[in-house]
Amino acid sequence: MTITLPQFTLVIGGAASGKSLFAERLVAATGRPLAYVATAEAHDEEMRLKIAAHQARRNADWHTIEAPRDLGAAMEAAEDRVVLIDCFTLWLTNLILAEEDLVNAETRALREIAAASGPVVGVTNEVGAGIVPENALARRFRGAQGRLNQTLAARAGLVVTVMAGLPLVLKGQMPEGFQ
Repeated sequence: MTITLPQFTLVIGGAASGKSLFAERLVAATGRPLAYVATAEAHDEEMRLKIAAHQARRNADWHTIEAPRDLGAAMEAAEDRVVLIDCFTLWLTNLILAEEDLVNAETRALREIAAASGPVVGVTNEVGAGIVPENALARRFRGAQGRLNQTLAARAGLVVTVMAGLPLVLKGQMPEGFQ
């Protein structure tokens, strides 16, 4: 079974909700060559272990592109593959911590996604359901993530939220034959 995806699909959910695994299954079901755009940076042992667990799930069919901040270059390097960006939340965090221009980075990333030769699936965290953070940096991040998620969802042909490993379509239709 192979499925067809829209140009851009957004998979959103809370931390450890199963969104990355769902997105990996979705992209693999296209039957096309695969690219995994990894945005995480391993600054501590916990993150190294999380990255290793994600890598262990993927077989040799995946071409991994490390892109902690430059999604535009990563999209160009993906060539004719179906692209999974995992995840926009860590990418945005990296941009904020590097004090980069968020508007320019987001504009370039969105332009490259729209111009991609194949479907792109992006993973992101929903961060607005919790309490108001007590510090300014966390509030800035939460606001920026909420705005980015709204922009991504508006541009996506398919938006799926994942909770407890269960997908729920928010926009569009799940590809026929995918379960």
